[in-house]
Amino acid sequence: MVSTIPETATVANAATRVNPVNPVIDSPAFPRLLRILALVLVFDVVAFGVWNLPVIRSTTWSTGSVWVFGVAAVGVMWMSYWIVRSRTRFDGDVMTQSWLWNKHADANDVVQLKLVHIRWLERAMAPRLLVRRRNGAVTWIHSADPRLLTAFMARVAECEAEPIPGPAAESPRDLTQSG
Repeated sequence: MVSTIPETATVANAATRVNPVNPVIDSPAFPRLLRILALVLVFDVVAFGVWNLPVIRSTTWSTGSVWVFGVAAVGVMWMSYWIVRSRTRFDGDVMTQSWLWNKHADANDVVQLKLVHIRWLERAMAPRLLVRRRNGAVTWIHSADPRLLTAFMARVAECEAEPIPGPAAESPRDLTQSG
């Protein structure tokens, strides 16, 4: 299901249950089942390759095909590593996910949020948050713990309600009065 920013009072409770003063929430980016499946997949691919090593050696390979298989193997192992290792952290106004590159979103810079969370699939598919920033950039941030995402959504709603700090805006001149 896709939802937009919910009521602040309802979602703020998720953040205050963790730490009412400064919610710092940290969780794996992907659910345990998905991380285990990633490891099993890599193990199975490597075991299958070792089991078929005699057939693989007896085949003539072109340089290009060796490169393609080598790059594919490295890519599968690299992505599996990051699925297992990736973590999401919400601290203050910033949510960060470690990944091939670190993804981050500042609550003060968010224009639009969409939460994608299918409760009956959450053991295999991580809840994710689509974050659209003021500069137009779009980022998907995953978290195995949906409370982390809802706490960030609550913080974004609070930031929208707060006035923007800065110099006081000048009032428009009344042209009818003379100087």
